[in-house]
Amino acid sequence: MNVSSGLSPVLAQVGGGGNIVIWVVVGVLALVVLFIAIIFLNFFSLWIQAFVSNARVSILELVGMRLRKVDIRTIVFSRIRAAKAGLPITTNQLETHYLAGGRVPNVISALIAARAANIPLDWNTATAIDLAGRDILDAVQTSVNPKVIDCPDQRGARQTIDAVAQDGIQLKAKARVTVRTNLKRLVGGATEETIVARVGEGIVTTIGSAASHKQVLENPDQISKTVMAAGLDAGSMFEILSIDIADIDVGENIGAQLQAAQANADKQRAQAEAEKRAAMARAQEQEFKAKIQENRALVVLAEAEVPKAMAEALRKGNMGFMDYYRLKNLQSDTAMRGSIAGPDSGGQTQGQ
Repeated sequence: MNVSSGLSPVLAQVGGGGNIVIWVVVGVLALVVLFIAIIFLNFFSLWIQAFVSNARVSILELVGMRLRKVDIRTIVFSRIRAAKAGLPITTNQLETHYLAGGRVPNVISALIAARAANIPLDWNTATAIDLAGRDILDAVQTSVNPKVIDCPDQRGARQTIDAVAQDGIQLKAKARVTVRTNLKRLVGGATEETIVARVGEGIVTTIGSAASHKQVLENPDQISKTVMAAGLDAGSMFEILSIDIADIDVGENIGAQLQAAQANADKQRAQAEAEKRAAMARAQEQEFKAKIQENRALVVLAEAEVPKAMAEALRKGNMGFMDYYRLKNLQSDTAMRGSIAGPDSGGQTQGQ
């Protein structure tokens, strides 16, 4: 009796501790159930859509995408579209491309369009093109529906491609280039601007090699054939299907303008040469005048020596007074004849 009364408090304590453990277990289970319920409510809609679309995505995959900050709705809808189109693309591939910065819906749309058009395009190629910054959907659409490029670009400053034939006549041409995207060369291939530049260069070369502008006007298709034969789409992202000359007009007579400019230049050069010779002649004339003045000065100096020589001759007796008078008479007679002949002759005689 005493033993039973001694064990009662111990049993009471054990019974109370068991209730606490039970309540703790029940609370943990309740939290787990609540957590599962929240997850189920958040992801049930997307999970059931994927399940009924035969594009199964597990709840754990949805939770993992949420933890990795992935747009779950984009991945699930893209997975459903791929499954409905018969594309063997996994959720992991979609998530990887999304985390790499790719445009997942755009890639799926491009793959679906390529499959419908029987264009060979795999997942790796499509994602590589998308990550390279190219619009893969537009590329596939251009492969299905060829694109027409204006040459030159009508949005630019120049509206025509100007070239000069061998006869000097300028021709103004417009071309339209029909291209189709080459998906194999889309990454690393030359863009639309390169095609426009190459076609413009080909048109200028073809017109420039023509002997007459009339030949080009009579056969404009010759330009298309020559340019097409040059293989201008090599190394580009496009395949040129056709090059059509939309319009070609006659411009200015560049040859005549060049000849007129050359003639004007020759005229100016001849005038410059003539002015140079005239200036040299004037300079030479001034030199001759200076020489004449120099010679006249020498004559004046020589005449100044005559009286001295006569005085010396008289002093030494080499000349008599009668000789002197005859000389003076001769000078007077010469001066008189010079005055009768004219002032120029008189001056010239007197100078002599």
